[in-house]
Amino acid sequence: MADRYNVLVIGGGGREHAIVWALKKSPKVNKLYCLPGNAGIAQLAHCQDIAATDIEGILAFLDGHKDINYVVVAPDDPLAMGLVDILNQKGYMTFGPKKDAAIIESSKAYAKSLMKKYNIPTADYEVFDNYDEAIKYLKTAKYPLVVKADGLALGKGVIICQDFESAQKAVKDMMIDKKFGASGDKVVIEEFLQGFEVSVLAFTDGQTLIPMPPSQDHKRALDQDLGPNTGGMGTFAPSPKFTKKMQDYAYHNIFMPTIKALQAESRTFSGVIFFGLIVDGEDIKVLEYNARFGDPEAQSVLPLLRTDLFEIFLAINEKRLDKINIEWSSDCAVCVVMASGGYPGHYQKGYPIEIGALDGNIILFHAGTAIKDNELVTNGGRVLGVTAVGQDLQAARESAYKNIHKINFKDKHFRKDIGIK
Repeated sequence: MADRYNVLVIGGGGREHAIVWALKKSPKVNKLYCLPGNAGIAQLAHCQDIAATDIEGILAFLDGHKDINYVVVAPDDPLAMGLVDILNQKGYMTFGPKKDAAIIESSKAYAKSLMKKYNIPTADYEVFDNYDEAIKYLKTAKYPLVVKADGLALGKGVIICQDFESAQKAVKDMMIDKKFGASGDKVVIEEFLQGFEVSVLAFTDGQTLIPMPPSQDHKRALDQDLGPNTGGMGTFAPSPKFTKKMQDYAYHNIFMPTIKALQAESRTFSGVIFFGLIVDGEDIKVLEYNARFGDPEAQSVLPLLRTDLFEIFLAINEKRLDKINIEWSSDCAVCVVMASGGYPGHYQKGYPIEIGALDGNIILFHAGTAIKDNELVTNGGRVLGVTAVGQDLQAARESAYKNIHKINFKDKHFRKDIGIK
């Protein structure tokens, strides 16, 4: 075991900025690298413009940087492509699940079949790889219902349909018009569940599982949960609605059964697992699994972590997560995403960003930013995550919104209701 580590983080969004920010605080971390990174990450780590999915490019970068001895694979695509497996074969210590375990996110059909087999509570569903069969099913189905692309779709492949017409369009978009590419070759059609959604991220080494404070994400582009689905317009943590009793129920009936089910299927999961839950009274069910830190959930959860994040990563690598005490602040955090006008549809890049003097409790996580001609500019749909930490939700919320007004770029768009519901 090395005393100090030179760490490469794969990815370039707000989640990766939050991970790099947390790792930077560890005395065990010496140098930080990030591929491709962004303008904010570049203030903390050496970045190079190599895509997270460019496996050959990543391996070439590692060949040229022999000092790197630890790699964190943060986004869903390279996990689904098996980057962790490839790096392990080359002798690197890595953080993230192997391809066979990451399938719980990369195939919704697989995830649903796993839950069914091991009696993990989830919505009733059907899977189709034939367009005509799917349409036939929709004609007799009960509405509203949910249509999901089987594969990865940047959080946008889930459509809630109120009637046959909208469901038919969703299936056609995915299966015929290939709106999400090969991810829509197969669709999952499931019952619509009522209730409130909560995201629980958890550290796991495949045996022990330690949940992080529950957070709530705001997926829709517009206030009052209107508009199209996005990758997430803001989060807060911890969720006051997800009580201790609910957390205990979820741990015993969902979290541990999932870890044990994956073990039983010889797909041991090591890393961060994300449980997207829906709560209706006493009823708690799984909406989805992710095989990594949520984005933007990481931006509201990691600022509350008191324990050294890198120490947790090492404990997971060494299968001794049960021996570590993970401590959290009693504060609350609210992250409001500032997006480009038009997101999640068409938007322009390259607008200059002006940032005034922000308060001391604000952490500004960059998502889609770049430096062009020595100037900070927009470079993505989600541009910045303005995270405020406060003694309660109200204080954190007010602080986030007060500081958002000190940040400007053309056509900026953000929700005004993050943390209210």
